[in-house]
Amino acid sequence: MILDTNALSAFVDGHAGVGNALRRQARAALPVVVLGEFRYGIAESRHRAAYEAWLEAHLVDFEVLAVTEETAVAYAGLRVALRRSGRPIPANDAWIAALALQHRLPVLSRDQHFDVVPGLERKSW
Repeated sequence: MILDTNALSAFVDGHAGVGNALRRQARAALPVVVLGEFRYGIAESRHRAAYEAWLEAHLVDFEVLAVTEETAVAYAGLRVALRRSGRPIPANDAWIAALALQHRLPVLSRDQHFDVVPGLERKSW
């Protein structure tokens, strides 16, 4: 399962629903895009030190998915298809979706716009 940024934030903050969803999965992955968004979000947080400490201690528990040439091809095709269908999604979420499709993993997210991505399974908590 791939976490989006909101799912990662909820997990770090101790949301039991995210933990329960992850325990039912064989794989827990974080796209490098999500790590960038999360680090950006905590950069000026008053809890920055705590969040950075959590990442230092727990990042090893996740498979970090890098963007590759294969991902870039899937991303471009996905963005074109969604734009043509009149249902575009935010660019970073398109990267997350492309990685999820590439690795054949569901996305843990509350963002319903992932539901318009053909072949992508979204799970919520």
